[in-house]
Amino acid sequence: MWEKKKVTGKQRNSKMCFVCGLDNPIGLKAQFYNMEDGSVLTPFRYTENNQSFPQRVHGGLVATMLDELGLRALWAKYSEETLGVTMSMEVKLRKPVPYNEDLIGRGVVERDSPQFATMKAEIFDGKGSLLAEAVLKYIKMDVEKIAQGISFHEEMCYLIEDDIREL
Repeated sequence: MWEKKKVTGKQRNSKMCFVCGLDNPIGLKAQFYNMEDGSVLTPFRYTENNQSFPQRVHGGLVATMLDELGLRALWAKYSEETLGVTMSMEVKLRKPVPYNEDLIGRGVVERDSPQFATMKAEIFDGKGSLLAEAVLKYIKMDVEKIAQGISFHEEMCYLIEDDIREL
């Protein structure tokens, strides 16, 4: 069973990211919370539009959320100014991930150095059963090296305050 933890802060949402973009009409619009144990959590739902086969989400979209949780785990440990790109990702799909059901995503930094980081990301169903997990390796980079001419603060412009204090 899932053990609730205290929220210590909330992360920003972007304009167009598939996972967190609030202006993306086909995105998940997931919101991310920094937790007292140093992890990041997101309550979210896939929709029927995200299926590969009836009753299950496409594995690539499951991997997409796991990848996002990797970066968000870095933000939970440091700040939203710590950016990086995925070097490798090993995904294990444990059970079919359903759509139209409440899910919880969790990410945590397992190891890091000034240039690299390794994160673990997981997706659980509403009963706390592990559905999918990944080990991700990131290289930390400045935003200018990731996307030239893009203002990080302009893209990551939404901070939606709410009353969620525990997840």
